[in-house]
Amino acid sequence: MSRAFTKEDDSLEAPIIPPRAALPPGTPNYVTPEGLELLRQELTALEAERTLAEANRENDADRTRRLTVLNGQLSALNSRLASAKVVDPRSQPVKEVRFGATVTLRPVGGGNASERRFTIVGVDEASVAAGKVAFVAPIARAVQGAKLGQRVQVRLGAKAEEMEVAAIRYGQD
Repeated sequence: MSRAFTKEDDSLEAPIIPPRAALPPGTPNYVTPEGLELLRQELTALEAERTLAEANRENDADRTRRLTVLNGQLSALNSRLASAKVVDPRSQPVKEVRFGATVTLRPVGGGNASERRFTIVGVDEASVAAGKVAFVAPIARAVQGAKLGQRVQVRLGAKAEEMEVAAIRYGQD
């Protein structure tokens, strides 16, 4: 039988370690206090998972592979934690869009655009499903610095739309 059809020992291949959310080079790693707590919880969970993997002696190749991935994830997470710059949204100017703001944008002049609402957070906190957008995302950059009632151009899909900053909120009101 040809070697092309046999399973090679894949234990020699380097495991793929999933990358963290992208943070452009030279960009500070801003996080909200809640985001910092989520990173700390992730660290605790990964450390517990590593402890379990270290104790598992059933298959040394799988154990080594799993520990390599976990150690890589822990290293990346520890780097993020070390570089975290906590910004408390409650310390931001209430009438200007800044990091931590929950922003409501309303379309100007009708059109097919609908009202949009999102919170500007750190890259590790971002979740489209939760309405949280990373501060480095194009829509977040388009509105940062805008004041209540100001019109801004945002790209929603293929074309730019003019939107008005209808509401700015900080904290858990």
